[in-house]
Amino acid sequence: MSKAYWISAYRSVKDPEKMAAYAKLAGPALTANGGRFLARGEPAKVYELGLQQRTVLLEFDSVAQAMAAHDSPAYQEALRALGDGADREIRIVEGI
Repeated sequence: MSKAYWISAYRSVKDPEKMAAYAKLAGPALTANGGRFLARGEPAKVYELGLQQRTVLLEFDSVAQAMAAHDSPAYQEALRALGDGADREIRIVEGI
């Protein structure tokens, strides 16, 4: 079974307070469901059409585990706290 990688790429943070409330809940929710943070923060360098915005990278043991973490009640609570506080996308990618 291949590892899976969760990539959150932020386009903008519109409400830092909502973002802080989300982070307080999301980190524990994701690690409780098997996620391991590999990187998070502002990019050291961007190329091509990249945005100088927050990026988060987590590793999971499988795509199914990453999807279950996203769908968990604890992470859904974090998403409610974030609401419209940020524009971003989340991608779950299977490792090779």
